[in-house]
Formats: sequence, structure tokens, C-alpha cells
Amino acid sequence: MIEKKLADLGIQLPTPAAPVANYVGFAVLGNQVIISGQLPLQEGKLAFTGHVGSDVTLEDAQKAARICGINILAQLKSACGGDLNRVKRCVRLGIFVNSNSEFIDQPKVANGVSDLMVEVFGDAGKHARAAVGVNTLPLGAAVEVEALFEIV
Repeated sequence: MIEKKLADLGIQLPTPAAPVANYVGFAVLGNQVIISGQLPLQEGKLAFTGHVGSDVTLEDAQKAARICGINILAQLKSACGGDLNRVKRCVRLGIFVNSNSEFIDQPKVANGVSDLMVEVFGDAGKHARAAVGVNTLPLGAAVEVEALFEIV
């Protein structure tokens, strides 16, 4: 069912990115999956780098957040043994926006990934979240997103 929804949305999940330091891409704790922060990587390269508000537009930052969300779904699929139908709900997203000091629209950037979760999971995609501006992110990424899901 979720795979069909992804296909209908034109989304093909990539191979989950390998960690670049001493951590794992996800951790399973009982019926919870915690996804490590995902960057806007496409085909192994960052799609958007720099500070939102000066180097990156709001619209491109929203696209970056959506790409992060697609990478989260790839990690989640791996955590679920290849079966995204095990996902009961998206519980929480943490969105980090590499912002200049004047940029105040982090929640609008976060909608790029929040909207994706609702598109994919419907009401089960509605979640709690935090959208935070930071002065830098790994590799100069414009956005990074972490997630928490409930599975069965």
C-alpha cells in the first residue's frame, strides 16, 4: 500500500546513505524507529548547500527538506525489513535549517518534509516537530532532518 503511494507520487527511494561517522542510520527500540539526521543527498551528492536566506531560497530549502524526507523513508524501509506497511505513524520530526541570522521562516522550510509525510502516510503522517535555525550543518548542507516513527 505504501509502496503504491510512493509510486503514485513519483518517488523512488534511494539506497540508504551510509553513516559518515561513528553512528548508525537508524535504531530500533521496541516499536519505535529513530532515524539519524538525513541530509539532502541525491545520487551521493548534496543537492542544496549554504545558508537559507542568503545562498539558498526558501523554495529550494523546502525542496531540500523533502529530499531529506525521502532519505528518511529509505532508512525507515531498511529498519522495517523492507516493509513500509509496518509503519503505524510518524511521531516526530526534527528539522535543522542552516540559516543566516535574518532568516525566520524555518517552519516554512520544515513544511517540505512535513507535507511529504502526510502525502505518504495520510493522517498517520501527522507529527510533532521542531524547526530550528542553526549557523552550520555537516558538509554545508542547507537542511538536515531527524525522525521518530512508531511501527508494528
